Amino acid sequence: MMIVAIIQARMGSTRLPGKILMPILGEPMLARMLERVKRAKKLDAIVVATSDTPADDATAELVQKCGVQVFRGSELDVLDRFYKAAKEMRAGIVMRLTGDCPLMDPVVIDRVVTHFEEARGAVDYCGTPSNYPEGLDTEIFNFSALEEAAREATLPSEREHVTPYIKNHPERFTSEVWREGERDDSRMHWSVDTQTDFDFVTKIYEQLYPGNPSFNKDDVLALLARQPELLEINKGGTGYEGLAKSLKEDEAFKKHL
Repeated sequence: MMIVAIIQARMGSTRLPGKILMPILGEPMLARMLERVKRAKKLDAIVVATSDTPADDATAELVQKCGVQVFRGSELDVLDRFYKAAKEMRAGIVMRLTGDCPLMDPVVIDRVVTHFEEARGAVDYCGTPSNYPEGLDTEIFNFSALEEAAREATLPSEREHVTPYIKNHPERFTSEVWREGERDDSRMHWSVDTQTDFDFVTKIYEQLYPGNPSFNKDDVLALLARQPELLEINKGGTGYEGLAKSLKEDEAFKKHL
């Protein structure tokens, strides 16, 4: 069964427009992320799902330059874009990633795939261990669940964020929340939503990448233990502000039903 990672990425971010092409050590942020995701061993294919607007011509060009497949679809109906990308790739199992996670760890990707496979069909959906830093987020699910979500989902949050429909219907889909290890680093915010987030990630790259381009989650945690002041750079962010905004839109949507 084809395991396909789909990375959603577009230029039209509301909080930090154009962030995916902002340079980290001379290369666009999205290129840095792709460099890391491509090292995962358990993926059969990787595709970047971007929008079909002219603003994302540059996104598509960059992705192709990085040797990764690109799919273009609806800018705002991300679920539709995601589903059509998965269908075109003939995915059996889909992993969702977002293009604002330049610290994504291929070892974590492989561990999540293995965990999902070990469930042997008993779980329709799971993600990265809940005690890991935000910004290493993955979600993995069966294509059949994605197909139903694309057909049935109506709420704004369900169309914009791909997986809420699956999580909102436990009577239809089995979801699992799991932890790994004793540490709890879930309060750490490693994705890029704001300029301060970008500054934080750039500092991580400056410290680790020149000596070890394949640095992983544990390397970052060790650096932050040595230099805890780095955590002050983007203190207070959660990485989930976009979802919170969509949930507010859900309330307005329900009032007009």
